[in-house]
Amino acid sequence: MTMLARALPAASLAARLLGDRFAGDVHLPGQDGYDRARRPLYAFDPRPALVVEAAGAEDVQAAVIAAHESGLPLVVQGTGHGTHVPCDGALLLRTSSLTGVAVDARRGTARTGCGARWGRVLDAAAPFGLAPLSGSSRDVGVTGYTLGGGLGWLSRRYGFAADSLLRARVVTADGRLVTASADNEPDLFWALRGGGGNFGVVTQLEFRLHPVREVYAGSACFPAETAGEVLARYRDWIGHIPDELSTAIVLTPAPEEAWVPASLRGRRVVMIKAVYAGAADRARSLLRPLWRAAGRVLAEDFRTMPYAAASMGGTAPGQVHLFTGLPDEVVEAVTATPSVAVEVRHWGGAMSRPEPGAGPAGHRNTSLSVIVDDEAPALAAALRPHATGGSFLNFLHDCSRTATAYTPEDFGRLRKVKAVYDPGNVFGGGHVIPPAGA
Repeated sequence: MTMLARALPAASLAARLLGDRFAGDVHLPGQDGYDRARRPLYAFDPRPALVVEAAGAEDVQAAVIAAHESGLPLVVQGTGHGTHVPCDGALLLRTSSLTGVAVDARRGTARTGCGARWGRVLDAAAPFGLAPLSGSSRDVGVTGYTLGGGLGWLSRRYGFAADSLLRARVVTADGRLVTASADNEPDLFWALRGGGGNFGVVTQLEFRLHPVREVYAGSACFPAETAGEVLARYRDWIGHIPDELSTAIVLTPAPEEAWVPASLRGRRVVMIKAVYAGAADRARSLLRPLWRAAGRVLAEDFRTMPYAAASMGGTAPGQVHLFTGLPDEVVEAVTATPSVAVEVRHWGGAMSRPEPGAGPAGHRNTSLSVIVDDEAPALAAALRPHATGGSFLNFLHDCSRTATAYTPEDFGRLRKVKAVYDPGNVFGGGHVIPPAGA
């Protein structure tokens, strides 16, 4: 008997418990809408026992209580970007319809529903010359990204997205709806700023916006054979640039985009990506040493643009390694693996200077991250001895390595908070932080 078949009686009970008090849609296997609602962003084929689509915070409360009373595991999914394991036999709570966005320009803040994506926030904030600490794509979900830390193109200037979180509305494991902030439920608030979805279902976030109207941004492609020289120059160059400049070096096939000549598309190149929160002339001056190391420009798409239009794309989650430097052995390993996509990204800046009381997001001593494709175990093995051993939750899809996303001190504190707010590990799908004492 499959896990789904075993869970069907509990699913029927959960559906009855929800009854008329659930305003959103409820889907049992075989019903219209079930196949649409059960699928995440990535290539899983999950078979939840029940899918419920919340229409508001009260629906989230009802779903949490119904899962508990029926004995079904609970899995929460917003946009699907953070789905790492299938939810077979579970109650799948979808929050993707809670997409409200409100900007308070006077206070410089935004308030979003848990299903909102960054594109809506960018568009709402831009008329006021304000910007969120958004992800690399407009399509990324605000909530999962922020709770996982949030490393974007303005993070060197303003910190992790989690550092700008001001308050959150949260449904806890016992079905209560609470507000977490620095002054109310402070331990829960601390844990939410980087601890992921382990502590409750966040139904609404409020966070700071920042005064960024335009940026100088783009990508440029250079010959693949210059990769070693570029990376060697990069590791020294990053020690002398301002926080306003964020960069990444990517070894990748040239993208299928209009600015890339057709003859170059699909060929392996060195791509330099950069976003500068300032004037174009200053940005070009700062980037010039990298250009000299990289050689002849094969294709380029740098220009001044509204920050809301700077959708720079990112490297798909894979094996992430963090470094405090970039030794020769790492440069040699990266450049000697010609068929694998590799991203080397600069950290530091405001991320390394947290405000007092900042949450557990990230490893603050990180200088660089290297993300490699999962199909490159030999390269990962070559990088591992030189890395710090840490990882970053937003980049990590190996759920056996969740603890490596935190310092030992922060992970211990997260387990204590988990024991208070979710001692039964109701929110135990994906990246799990076990309660202290478990």
